[in-house]
Amino acid sequence: MNRSVLLLAPFLLLAACDSGEPAAKPEGDPAMNAALQDRIMVDPDLVEQNRANAAADLPDGDGSIPVEDSSAEATAAARADALKLVGGPGRMKKAPDARKVSGSLPAGATLTAAARAAASPGGSENCAEAATYSASWAAKMPAAFPVYPRGAVQEAAGSDAGKCHLRVVNFLTPVPLDEVIDFYFTRASNAGFSTDRALIDGENTLGGTKAGSSFVVYARKQKNGLTSVDLVTNGE
Repeated sequence: MNRSVLLLAPFLLLAACDSGEPAAKPEGDPAMNAALQDRIMVDPDLVEQNRANAAADLPDGDGSIPVEDSSAEATAAARADALKLVGGPGRMKKAPDARKVSGSLPAGATLTAAARAAASPGGSENCAEAATYSASWAAKMPAAFPVYPRGAVQEAAGSDAGKCHLRVVNFLTPVPLDEVIDFYFTRASNAGFSTDRALIDGENTLGGTKAGSSFVVYARKQKNGLTSVDLVTNGE
């Protein structure tokens, strides 16, 4: 049976955010790698059941997870840094409204293509299976898709094996969800990526492709008011 692929947030990233307690995850642990793979590659029939590098706040060496500063001053500083990264005031583009998706995404949808490209470049290599876990991957994001300025990185994984250039990072920011989506839409558009935005099971997803590269942003608003983002890329 042919399967389309939808890129979803790895469950361990969500667990790290929801639990409120850091959990040590050995780099290269087979169980964690399998979990990442399972959450990236999902039969579209089940879709309805799921949902600046230098400026990023990375986990400390002791494995503790950074706590996002949600003060008004910190939020304003993050916004200002984001504006600089898109070329200054007036250069931030407004992302299109999300189209609601129920059931499976079409095989030719941009989001589906982006997910497939992230999981297996050229259809021959399983990048998710080769991923290892380390906060250092958050500092190795493609130039077009940095962690949102001053975002607090909770977990990161990636792989440069073979043709893979996979990056998966979860971070928190006090900046509202729509502004985060606008930032990545602007960065993607300026870099020449096609884009598609969808509301899947009540959560915002933005994805796109360009040649052999792809990205997917999966964002949700938490009860504490912070925006939780899973950013997945593959390619330069």
